[in-house]
Amino acid sequence: MDLTTCLKSLLLAIQQYRGNRTTENAAQLQKQVEEVSGLKCDQLLSSGQVLPSECVSGLVELAGSPNTNPTLTSSIISLLAQLASDDDSCEVLHSSYNLTSTLASVVHCHSATPGEPVVLQCLQVLQKLTLTYNTCIFQSTNYVHELVAFLMTNIQSHNDDIIIPCLGLMANLCRGNHWVQMHIKSRDNVKPFYRTLINFLAHNSLTVVVFTLSILSSLTLNEKVGEKLFDAKNIHQTFQLVFNIIVNGDGTLTRKYSVDLLVDLLKNPKIADFLTRYQHFSACVSQVLGLLQSKDPDSAAKVLELLLAMCSVSGLRSLLCDVVFKPAAAKLSAAGRRLGAGADAARGKEDSALALVQWLSSPVEGAESCSLQALSLLHELLKGTLGTDDVPERVVSFVEMLLPVLMELLKGLEPSKGDAHLRKHCLRITHVTSLLLILCNGDSTRSIVSRQVSAQLCLSQAESLLCCCCSNSPLTCVPPGSDNDFSQVCAEALLKTLELMSKLRQQVKNMETSFYRILQDQRIVTPLSLSLTSHNRERVQTGLSLLFEATPLPDFPSLVLGESIAANNSYRLREAELSVKRVAVVQEVPPPRTNTSQLDSSTSSSRGVHSLVERIQNGLELQEQVKDSHVSEIIDVYAQKLSAFAAQERRLQDLLEAKAAALSQSDRLIAQFRVQRAQAEAEAHKLGSLLKEAERRREDLRVELSGQALEVERSKVEMEELLQHNARLQQDSEEHQSLKGSYNTLLNRMTLELEEKEEEIRSLQSDLQQKNSDITGLRGELHAEEQKGKEKDRERSELEETVDVLRKELNRTEQARKDASIKASSLELQKSQLETKLKQREDELSKHSSMIAMIHSLSSGKMKSDVNLSL
Repeated sequence: MDLTTCLKSLLLAIQQYRGNRTTENAAQLQKQVEEVSGLKCDQLLSSGQVLPSECVSGLVELAGSPNTNPTLTSSIISLLAQLASDDDSCEVLHSSYNLTSTLASVVHCHSATPGEPVVLQCLQVLQKLTLTYNTCIFQSTNYVHELVAFLMTNIQSHNDDIIIPCLGLMANLCRGNHWVQMHIKSRDNVKPFYRTLINFLAHNSLTVVVFTLSILSSLTLNEKVGEKLFDAKNIHQTFQLVFNIIVNGDGTLTRKYSVDLLVDLLKNPKIADFLTRYQHFSACVSQVLGLLQSKDPDSAAKVLELLLAMCSVSGLRSLLCDVVFKPAAAKLSAAGRRLGAGADAARGKEDSALALVQWLSSPVEGAESCSLQALSLLHELLKGTLGTDDVPERVVSFVEMLLPVLMELLKGLEPSKGDAHLRKHCLRITHVTSLLLILCNGDSTRSIVSRQVSAQLCLSQAESLLCCCCSNSPLTCVPPGSDNDFSQVCAEALLKTLELMSKLRQQVKNMETSFYRILQDQRIVTPLSLSLTSHNRERVQTGLSLLFEATPLPDFPSLVLGESIAANNSYRLREAELSVKRVAVVQEVPPPRTNTSQLDSSTSSSRGVHSLVERIQNGLELQEQVKDSHVSEIIDVYAQKLSAFAAQERRLQDLLEAKAAALSQSDRLIAQFRVQRAQAEAEAHKLGSLLKEAERRREDLRVELSGQALEVERSKVEMEELLQHNARLQQDSEEHQSLKGSYNTLLNRMTLELEEKEEEIRSLQSDLQQKNSDITGLRGELHAEEQKGKEKDRERSELEETVDVLRKELNRTEQARKDASIKASSLELQKSQLETKLKQREDELSKHSSMIAMIHSLSSGKMKSDVNLSL
């Protein structure tokens, strides 16, 4: 049977039992409750459906009724405990269904028998509801004073079965609820209560000890009792005790309370200073970090919460960094390579840093918060370490090992998986990019980041986030929701990504181009306007820095951004006005009618009784001193008045209990009415939209009807024209008959010509067949020619290769020729120069010869012949 059918049957059984509380109806309702308990009901309360809301309202009402069968009440409380599976469900059960007041009323009804199973059930569910510490327990909550009194009374009892749940619930109520603390301190039995709690510190159960310490820290931390308990002499023992409980606790619940206790103690500056000087701090933190080796996400989440709280103390952060980054650089590098390669994770148990990195990408279901906490912790640790001038080598090695894991975390954004997946991934992107921005502050680590981060990764990430930001809202009018709003989450992830791109645009190739490309995208208006109108200072500063970079760009949509910011501001103003109106309406609604005079008279009578008791005591003292004889008569008068006041007080107490029950029922009815009113408003809104659509369609039909009337008038005119045209067609028909005869004669003549043409077609078909046969032969020849052509192509390719070789040889020969030509030109130049010189020599020689001839012409002929011979 599916869940919807079971819920319908359960609602029917609730209505039947509410109308007639018979044994058969109780048995039927018991059966339906057990059937629903056997089904998986996770996230049932957060679905917002009507059927589960009606069922839970009915169950809460029956559980709070004193006339309900005790066995049935126990089964209903068990089902409600099953529905309170997570923090959101607990918040819904408390705020929407007033389950806390209902369970407190059940405890009050059975306060005389605290050992009953139904009381223990109620205490366990109340402890589960208030464990998140987000549950606001107001002073006006029904039966909460009685619940506190019940807890104080039974904590001082000797029944261990009831003491432990009472201590746990009291620890939850005291933590962060100041009026509960003041109410406990104002009670008469607070000193015996303190003595009982102090005695519990020596209890053999660690759970009892941690519950007791949590209560004492909430009640007495800033008082004299707390100064004695948590002074310099005892605080080191307290630290050792709390660390031992965290490491060797009885279970996950005890570890949670121990972590919460230590977190609360760290909020006190004096105790935080004591912890910085605690000599065993490093050893204790190492043991706590060892808990990260387990696969329990709840334990890991509490350990990471404690470490984050320690990082908030400046003196503890440096000590914590020394413990986390203690391993040697070579071991970190080798282990990082093994982790990146997917090797056995058991090797990571050698040091706490690797165990911390393993939780970043843990495949354990439900470990998303652990991943975000681990990123936040690394953010705080590295911020403190990289802020120094000299970054240790082991930290640089750890960063080298960490970056591949961070790059894997940035991948996997798939919009098709729904908003829940997108929200988780956007939160992860925000934390990862924040950590990368911290790493970019140091020169050595920035270079490592620039080698791992690519422009394409950042660009694709920014494009996907832009699509997510603008997929579910208009561009210029996105309602600025809370910090957990989907648009806000996507916008913050995108802004962090852009801030990282801005940091690395000078170190990473193409990063600057991608950065300016995103800034000029029209869709950047939505996240940028959300950041500029945010109440978070860091987001506003990031938006302003990006706006400063984007304003000079030519395609930046400045006008659209201004309109979007104006729309966001007007939305905030409208929401503020509506909230003021809601408060005014709530103030105008008259409160549930109660007998105020009876309450005042009850208070005054109670005060009168106490004053009378004091006067009687004073009178008795006077009797012992003065021995007045009229004292006995005065005592009788006052005794009668006391009995009358006591009777009146009992009646008023009964009236108060009846009024409280009526108030509880009215609270449940109001909550149910609010749910039904919200559903009715949604339906009314839907009907209003349907009505507007119907009116729009009616207007369209009216316009269409007027058009149809004009069309009818136009059709009448056309009908008259058609009648006239029909008369003309009759005349044409007669002419057609005369033409038809001549057509038949022509048709016969044409038939003869057609037969002749068919004969010619048959002869042409025979010729065509002959041609087809010829074509078949030609195709065969063509195929042969194609084979030859392929052979020729192959030969041609070979020839081309040969030609290429020859061309290369020719090029070489041509180059040689050019070289030879250059040498020849050089030689020719030298030749011309030599010829010129030779001609000059010949000219000189001719001159000399002429001179010699002239000389020898004067000499004898013999001498002349000798000279000629010598020449």
